[in-house]
Amino acid sequence: MTIDPADIAVEETASKGRYVYRDGAGNEAEMTYSRAGTGLIIIDHTGVPDAFRGQGVGLALVTRAVADARAAGRQILPLCPFARAQFKRRPEWGDVLHRLKEA
Repeated sequence: MTIDPADIAVEETASKGRYVYRDGAGNEAEMTYSRAGTGLIIIDHTGVPDAFRGQGVGLALVTRAVADARAAGRQILPLCPFARAQFKRRPEWGDVLHRLKEA
């Protein structure tokens, strides 16, 4: 199954947001984030129900966030273990990966 990025909704408040994919049967997958200023989002959770497991829905959510971050000139700090794993597998996303500065 290929998820069309246009089928992923973005819901935002002043400080938080989420990317959501819904099917016609009422299932919902989400990836939540917090905003840290205007140039950084912190991905803190990815939740994919069993109905979507193995279909690439979680990856589609992270991929959409990467595309949006590039378009907006933002960086992403992936604290969520799933999102962090996807960044490790895709060095081509390094341009939007926020790296913490070592002290």
